[in-house]
Formats: sequence, structure tokens, C-alpha cells
Amino acid sequence: MSGLILPYKGVLPTIDASVYIAPTASVIGDVVIGPDTSIWFGCTVRGDVNEIRIGARTNIQDGTVIHVAAAGQGTYIGDDISVGHMALLHACTIDSGCFIGMKACIMDGAHVESGAMVAAGALVTPGKRVRTGELWAGSPARPIRNLTKKDLDFFPLNVRNYVALAAAYRGA
Repeated sequence: MSGLILPYKGVLPTIDASVYIAPTASVIGDVVIGPDTSIWFGCTVRGDVNEIRIGARTNIQDGTVIHVAAAGQGTYIGDDISVGHMALLHACTIDSGCFIGMKACIMDGAHVESGAMVAAGALVTPGKRVRTGELWAGSPARPIRNLTKKDLDFFPLNVRNYVALAAAYRGA
């Protein structure tokens, strides 16, 4: 583990020993991160005014910001998820086994179901639900097509690649 790990109001993040946190990433406050997850360079995971939960084998790629709402919900990110570079996840729920593209923005109360994909650059507005098997794109995002077998087969492959990459960075 590396990075900047800070308490907020006496609450220190709970991070599994197998997690890789890049030296320039920051994890603050009421954050729990599960096994074999990776938080890459330049990420901010700020659980100050509410909680953030990140499951196992999830990769949070470079420059991503994860935050919460004081008067709403925390941010909940499941297992086996790839979150692309520079994404913004704010007070939303991301179920296990989905894919979030680079520079996607998922706003308060939005929910991405397992087996769904949010395209690069998409803006998922507050309260929207991205259903299993759908690809959402655009700003504001909307469903544009059903996912193919090729799309769905890529999700776990990318997760495995990032688990291996994080292990290499840890020197394991």
C-alpha cells in the first residue's frame, strides 16, 4: 500500500492488505476497499461527508475522482469493475461486474447494474438507472444498444489484467 491515506474526523480508511494504491493517489475518511483492488495514479477517493465502499478486484484508473453527498447517499462500487481513466463517480451505485469508460461521469443517485456499460465521456445524470446488458453513451447519457458477447467477455479479462498489473507494481 502506498499513496496518501488520511483520516477525516478520526475515521481512517479500511484497506485490505492486498490493495495497490499508487503513490500519487489519495484515500480519505470513511472508505473501505476490498482485496486485490487497485487505485491508480492521481486518483482521489474522498469519503469525508459520507461513506465510500469499493469491492474486490476493482480497478480505479488514473485521475478518477470518487466522492459522496452529505445530504444523499454514499458511493458504492462492487466487485470486478473497471473504472476508466479520469472518471467521476459521485454518490452513486455501481454494481459488480460492469464497466465504466474513461471520463464518464456518474452523478448522485444514479445506479449502474451488473453487466452494464457506461461509455467513455458519458454523463449519467442524477437518479438514472443503467440496466443490465445496456450500453449508455452521450451527454446526457441514454441507452444506445445492447451489449454483445464480445463486450461482456472483455469485462472480466480487463479486471484480471489490472489485478496482475497491480501485483506487479506491488512486487508480488
